[in-house]
Amino acid sequence: MSDRLGTSRNGQFFARNLDWNLVKLFLGIVRSGGIGTAARALNKQQPTVSAGLKRLEEHVGATLFVRTARGVALTPAGRTFLTAAKEIEVLISGMPGEAARASGRLQGIVTVRVISDLVSPEFDQAMVTFHQLNPEVEIRLDIAPWREVVMSVKDGSADIGIACDGATSTDLFHRPLMREWQQLYCGRAHAAFGKGIHDPADLTDEVFILTGEDEPAELASFRQRYGLGQHVGGSAETLHEVKRLIQIGIGVGFLPTVVAADAVDAKELWPMLRADILPTYHVYLITRGKELSPPSRALLDVIEAHLQPEEVAEHATS
Repeated sequence: MSDRLGTSRNGQFFARNLDWNLVKLFLGIVRSGGIGTAARALNKQQPTVSAGLKRLEEHVGATLFVRTARGVALTPAGRTFLTAAKEIEVLISGMPGEAARASGRLQGIVTVRVISDLVSPEFDQAMVTFHQLNPEVEIRLDIAPWREVVMSVKDGSADIGIACDGATSTDLFHRPLMREWQQLYCGRAHAAFGKGIHDPADLTDEVFILTGEDEPAELASFRQRYGLGQHVGGSAETLHEVKRLIQIGIGVGFLPTVVAADAVDAKELWPMLRADILPTYHVYLITRGKELSPPSRALLDVIEAHLQPEEVAEHATS
């Protein structure tokens, strides 16, 4: 009887103290296959992910992963916890949609306009969850430069926008979706490949690949501060094409670190600048505030349910 009571109390303590963000981190490691790849996918530092996993294992009272030559593998306790973690994810993710469906089956179209080459596992999983809960709602996903994304939300041609707007539009609502860092990259043929650059001002004579109208304001300010991009060798409207031009040696150029990660791992791109000086900014969920259709509101709720607590806080400008 006393053993059973002790087990019950342990379960109650676990339920009271479990951090949902640690469960999301655990699922991220499982889906990525390793702590390093999960850190990149979640846009976090590897020590942060390792520390979070340690806290979760302390809560659970068991080791959840073992290291292997290919990354990490689940222990028996980890496999058991994975089943529970997936059930928790479905329950939490489904709450906003279920609330909407309680008042009737959602139907209609939600137009989401986003900047090119967005890398956000939380957004992707939210789209999957929303579709599972609301199969009769059509999601239209359009790609556009960030200024066009903002204007389309303003004029009503898009219900939800995702852009690095800098929260400058006073008649729109901004919710941080994620933070991006921009790094300067060169291809294999460049003389600086495999080396670092101490002072960005040393690159004023470099030939640059630019991103046209899709350049974040923080990046433009960084380039102007150091006199970068005065010599343009090429430009493209999507980050995928910018990356291609850098890889084949037309010039050097800036890319979000999450966009370039695979090419860096494959030794096709080389990061040229120190990490501590990189320009950074938030990517926002942008809406017209309360002027949302029921399907749009439900999708926004599901997206927010997948975000970190500090990202969910609504940043309404006035």
